[in-house]
Amino acid sequence: MFNILNLLLMYILSALFSKNLSNSITQIERRFDLSTTHVGLIDGSFEMGNLLFLAVVSHFGAKLHRPRLIAVGCFLMSVGALLTGLTHFFMGRYKYDTVIQLFQNDSMSIAACADPLKQPEIEIDPPVDGCVKESGSNMWIYVFLGNALRGIGETPVTPLGISYIDDFAKAENSPFYIACLQTITLLGPMFGFLLGSYCAKLYVDIGYVDIDSVIITPKDARWVGAWWMGFLVSSALLLISSIPFWFLPRSLPKGTEDDLNNNHNLKLTDIAKECVKSGIFTTFHSTGFFPSLKRLLGNPTYFLLLCGSILKFNSFIGLLTFKAKYMEQQFGQSASRANFLIGVLNLPVVALGIFLGGLLMKRYKLSVVSGAQLSFATSFMAYLLLLLQFGTKCDNIPVAGLTVSYNGSVPRSN
Repeated sequence: MFNILNLLLMYILSALFSKNLSNSITQIERRFDLSTTHVGLIDGSFEMGNLLFLAVVSHFGAKLHRPRLIAVGCFLMSVGALLTGLTHFFMGRYKYDTVIQLFQNDSMSIAACADPLKQPEIEIDPPVDGCVKESGSNMWIYVFLGNALRGIGETPVTPLGISYIDDFAKAENSPFYIACLQTITLLGPMFGFLLGSYCAKLYVDIGYVDIDSVIITPKDARWVGAWWMGFLVSSALLLISSIPFWFLPRSLPKGTEDDLNNNHNLKLTDIAKECVKSGIFTTFHSTGFFPSLKRLLGNPTYFLLLCGSILKFNSFIGLLTFKAKYMEQQFGQSASRANFLIGVLNLPVVALGIFLGGLLMKRYKLSVVSGAQLSFATSFMAYLLLLLQFGTKCDNIPVAGLTVSYNGSVPRSN
């Protein structure tokens, strides 16, 4: 049980770190003066680092000491979080605009679904030298590298952690255990969004400037919260969580009915050690990797499942990454409130769905085909419900010369 608790804690902290970046997207975009394209590149750096090593680590890691590989992954994620957070301390103080630029249209700072009459007035100060926001910085590259390092570090976590659970779980109980693991893992994103909500209320240079001298508020479009604080907290927690994995056993006992198989595996392990010394082990498994990959990709069922998973995660990651920013710009919510709403309202429902899915698999002992049919039915229903979001948007704000004429009348379309 202690081994499972360590694995659960590591999964939670890994998810906590991943959501730190998602809920800090707007803050990072303003702090580094980046475009949405650059922000998307930073967010995708995790998948880049993960994709480079995932297949290799999953194939060879199952034959090595899995807990220690997971510990190495936790350490790399901790270093990545530390690198991302330390970027703040090498950029100097944040300087925001104290004047409204002449080319800026007032309607640009008003959310589409907000009442313009209820928007707070922006204080216009005379221009002061040295108080204009600095230009974009190349320091965002370190945020990119830190997130990519997180992707590399997480490669042994999910595949080896799940296989580690399969060591002691029976076939009919394995889906339920994995569902419980994934459900509890969602505590990480929940705490991550709540932590991001709290950090977004704090000024980015807290502790270095007099807060009373800051004339902007979290509802101001120029506000940047303490985005770096969550990464430092995640780095410390990930480093601590990696320590127990160095002392976990290579595999867990399966039970009395599998004792003979375990003894057989121990004998095979001794033989494998001798093969490592002679160099046969590495040659055998390196040559078996590509044939195994070819057989997997040549399986039509697996290939279709892989394509479906790619499309599913492509939409899910984009939705979760930019949902907070969409709520800010469309409904006029602050970054703190947007992250709070996502963490409190959305994630508990997702956790309930994962848990119920695993419970149904265990209760009715569904086969692989039945499980795929259940997944298709629920995914199709979710797709239909997502279509309702197209009706929640508001009309665009009238812009002189673009959507309305300069005298206020709406031009007729040809």
